[in-house]
Amino acid sequence: MSVETLEPKEIWKNFAALNAVPRASKKEEQVIQFMLDFGARLGLETHKDAIGNVVIKKPATAGMENRKTVILQSHLDMVHQKNASTDFDFARQGIDMIIDGDWVKANGTTLGADNGIGVATIMGLLESDSIPHPPIEALFTIDEETGMTGAKELDPSMLSGEILLNLDTEDDDELSIGCAGGIDTNTKYHYELEDLPADFALFKINIRGLLGGHSGMDIDKGRGNANKLMIRLLYSLGKDVNFRLVSFDGGGLRNAIPREAECVIAIHHDFEGQLSSEFGMLSTILKEELKTIEPNLVFELNPTSTEAKCVSEKDQDKIIMTLRAVHNGVFRMSPDIEDLVEASSSLARVIVKDGLFTTQSLQRSSVESSKDDVAETIRAVFELMGCEVSQTGDYPGWQPNMDSAILHLMADLYKKEFNEEPQIKACHAGLECGILLQHMPGVDTVSFGPNIRGAHSPDEKVQISSVKKFWSYFLKTLEAIPEK
Repeated sequence: MSVETLEPKEIWKNFAALNAVPRASKKEEQVIQFMLDFGARLGLETHKDAIGNVVIKKPATAGMENRKTVILQSHLDMVHQKNASTDFDFARQGIDMIIDGDWVKANGTTLGADNGIGVATIMGLLESDSIPHPPIEALFTIDEETGMTGAKELDPSMLSGEILLNLDTEDDDELSIGCAGGIDTNTKYHYELEDLPADFALFKINIRGLLGGHSGMDIDKGRGNANKLMIRLLYSLGKDVNFRLVSFDGGGLRNAIPREAECVIAIHHDFEGQLSSEFGMLSTILKEELKTIEPNLVFELNPTSTEAKCVSEKDQDKIIMTLRAVHNGVFRMSPDIEDLVEASSSLARVIVKDGLFTTQSLQRSSVESSKDDVAETIRAVFELMGCEVSQTGDYPGWQPNMDSAILHLMADLYKKEFNEEPQIKACHAGLECGILLQHMPGVDTVSFGPNIRGAHSPDEKVQISSVKKFWSYFLKTLEAIPEK
């Protein structure tokens, strides 16, 4: 059974077509053209702004011309992550999708349901000649995952809608009305290299098998961060074993919790047995701590051989102590919204190689002042060791509006359709709504979507029955849009 045969076909056939197109953040040329061709094929008014966002406009169906114009918005790019053992070229291959019971997932890579299901939903509406709807402005933004460049540089003159429906929420019983803003902290430090001492052997340490996930939505779930686990291991080893650090390579994308890390260390031949013993003890402790959340966590220590220099002793101490000290995880819970993470930081990427130590981390908060607080906290730790620090990609959060007319309409409709109250929430992810509303102040906004799990990781999956529920609710919402 193929994905295209699933119901509703309007979504799944378009999702399959979309997933055949490479669409990494900042490399969206092919998917932008795909959307331009899609709009042209339908004979609909289609525009592209200077940054690459695509807008496709569709007139209202007969009898709904006087309804408010609705902007339907999703982002075209997807996170490209794969398991280390998966042989896959994101630049050339389409996503290999698998049906597993009530879920669709990918074969060892991210699926792209974030936000491809939203894109495919809008495509299904645009090409339909039988679905009743108000005037539609379909907005497909670019580069959401690595800086929200499309939303930031949107040309708002292309749009005139009064209601914005963002299709980028990952729980089908939830109406999102707020989100976190974010800022990237990137650091750089040139360290001194030294020749390896005589009679030293090289060992590679690997950490793998972690769940990873979205560094906003999953930051409060207690999942292991491979970078922080590796540095904890090195810090503890250094108390009893005199090793030299050769290299460190951990994490991947800036907005994903690191799932894997590796480092190379050197140690005198006389202490290899002690290294093996200490490593075994420490890895057992860490696995025991995380066994409930991370049952597949693996630590590996293996001899290796390569021509290499090591980090100088003084710089090794600086690097390890700094990474040990830098905050990772929840920084503050919201005092106003129950169970909402207000501020957090995720140490996403660490590289120690060829005389250069670099890191990438992402700080998020739904409150601008606490976003500044956590970002300055991270900055201060790295500046203390002498790093060059740059903070970029600052984007605002989306402040909740409990008096929203479209929120009340959708909440009442949800209760009527499903005989339960929807969850009205703000989230700790970085939705584009806050940025878009800077361009379009006063536009009434809600975000919603089907059940998606494991976004930003190769475990990403979307629930088939939930997509069907979401599609039905989406269509009923459009049909209920009020008059101007």
